[in-house]
Amino acid sequence: MERLKGSVIIQGAAEGRVLASTEPLSFWGGYDQHTGEIIDRRHPLSGENGSGRILALPFTRGSSTTTAILLESVRRGVAPAGIITDRADVFLALASVVADEMYQNAFPMVAVDPEVFAALRSGDRARILEDGILEIESGS
Repeated sequence: MERLKGSVIIQGAAEGRVLASTEPLSFWGGYDQHTGEIIDRRHPLSGENGSGRILALPFTRGSSTTTAILLESVRRGVAPAGIITDRADVFLALASVVADEMYQNAFPMVAVDPEVFAALRSGDRARILEDGILEIESGS
């Protein structure tokens, strides 16, 4: 198991299988708020499901609609368990802050160095700890 330090964007703890992409995602038309499926057919994660996963995306494409889609997925119970990025993304962070306020159900968000981010693989098992430490166990 590898332990890595990230910068806490939204504090919290989560664990699950990683769903990783080096491509940004537009949640508007890209993430099904009813099921958690990635529905952008041009995205590398198309057809995968982010519900309960640790979603690793560098950042989002698009606008504040990302926040609304992600917030609705929290309400419906199909949001990612946590998010790892390589930079602070205001739309992802805002969704967690509002989810905490409205539903007492925030998800943690951690930013890691680009080199660390590039090494994340779908299928790895990840734990996000309260202090921004990531524990990554290879899925292979």
